[in-house]
Order: sequence, then structure tokens, then C-alpha cells
Amino acid sequence: MQQGPQAKTRATIYLPREVLDEARDAAVHLAGYPARLTLTQLAENAFRAELRRLKVLYNNGQDFPRRDEELRGGRPIAA
Repeated sequence: MQQGPQAKTRATIYLPREVLDEARDAAVHLAGYPARLTLTQLAENAFRAELRRLKVLYNNGQDFPRRDEELRGGRPIAA
């Protein structure tokens, strides 16, 4: 496993099939010059953009506090 700021880890997420298919289509279409996009890069870019938006919207632009425990699977926590 890689170490340091660019270390990557595997994550299992469930997405609607049409979203994943469209993302795969984009990654294949943009895989060559000049974009050289991968599905991983597309997902990372999307996560980073959404996290920036959520920080501004819900946390005064600041990083969210570190969690004390790992996420649990199952149904989302009710508000």
C-alpha cells in the first residue's frame, strides 16, 4: 500500500447504474490526449468539488471535524 499524501485506498460505494455508466463512458471517451482521464480521477475530482461545496454550505468553509469511529454500513442515520 502507498504511504503519504497521495496514498490511495479502495472504497466500495453503490451508485445508480446510469450514473456509473455515464461516468465510465466519459472516462473511456476522455482517456486519451489531452485529458487522459481515468474513472478514479473523475471520482476524486467529483468528491473534492462536492466537499468544497458542502464545507461552504454547512461548515463556514472549514474542514469537517475528524470522525471518532469508522462509518457503519446499513441505513442512514435519521435526522
